[in-house]
Amino acid sequence: MAAIASQPVASAKLPAWIAPLAILVIAFGIVPFIGSSYLIEALLLPFLALSLAGVGLNLLTGYAGQVSLGSAAFMAVGAFAAFNFNLRIEGLPLLVSITLAGGIAAAVGIVFGLPSLRLRGFYLAVSTLAAQFFVQWALTKFGWFSNDNPSGVIDAPKLTIAGIDFDSSTGRYYFALIVVTALTFFAWRVASSQTGRNFIAIRDNETAARIIGVPVLRTKLLAFALSSFIIGVAGVLWAFAYLRTVEPAGFNLDRSFQILFIVIIGGLATIRGAFLGAALMVVFPVVLSRVGSFLLGDLFDSGVLDMSQRIVIGALIIAFLILEPDGLAALGRRLTGRFRSSTPEPVG
Repeated sequence: MAAIASQPVASAKLPAWIAPLAILVIAFGIVPFIGSSYLIEALLLPFLALSLAGVGLNLLTGYAGQVSLGSAAFMAVGAFAAFNFNLRIEGLPLLVSITLAGGIAAAVGIVFGLPSLRLRGFYLAVSTLAAQFFVQWALTKFGWFSNDNPSGVIDAPKLTIAGIDFDSSTGRYYFALIVVTALTFFAWRVASSQTGRNFIAIRDNETAARIIGVPVLRTKLLAFALSSFIIGVAGVLWAFAYLRTVEPAGFNLDRSFQILFIVIIGGLATIRGAFLGAALMVVFPVVLSRVGSFLLGDLFDSGVLDMSQRIVIGALIIAFLILEPDGLAALGRRLTGRFRSSTPEPVG
């Protein structure tokens, strides 16, 4: 009996939903009351919008293995489509406008995803650049999309849902947080379903996936549609909740690369990786800019500091990808595993 009592007892493992629930409680119940307007508008709103875009691209690139360099184009489609639905259809609820805008982005994504039926890898990535250049050209060329504004700029409509005003900084934060939470849960359900397993099968070996009965062509187009829908809604958040006004140049190729870096740095084929990557890409540059201005502001002008910031961020990204190619999500899993293995187990 004494020998039995002295044997170690395995420590109880917390359910997987505990951590996401705790994060949501903090995000909904604590951050809005302790965060300043600057924190919400300069950090949290772009973080939420880019995180959602990263989630969408991760479905396509991380899970389905289809490389895309046109994410900013689908963000632009979503933003301008929601603007026009809200402008031209009187009485249309805002959430319906956003949903329809996501549908338009999904349709455009399917069109530009058709080359994936023939192309792979680098060639597919280059072909998706067509979406980036074509969408930006169309939004600039045809004034109808921006309500004939000579500069092509659109202004966000009043954020009101069911009579509730979301126009304040805190309101826009809640609005973005609710949308991001809902679509992230949707993406997680897709990734953990048979559809997600089909995505992974195509990513790992397209020929083998076809042999075991995966509908390859339909699954590829579905990946483009779902990814573009989520990225299109992220574009709406970027325009309506964060910037409040946007032009086609705001969705340029640099934005597409930023979203791609978010996915790669955060970790491919992981939902939480999009949030980790966005945190690094959004928060770290602001911190670096503040530190650089404080330490070197008297020696260099703002242009030199901005260029130095870009160089430092680029160097850190390269170093990180060399040291941890699987992304921040894998690093977090490894650190968590080491912490658990180093924690002494209770004895009976």
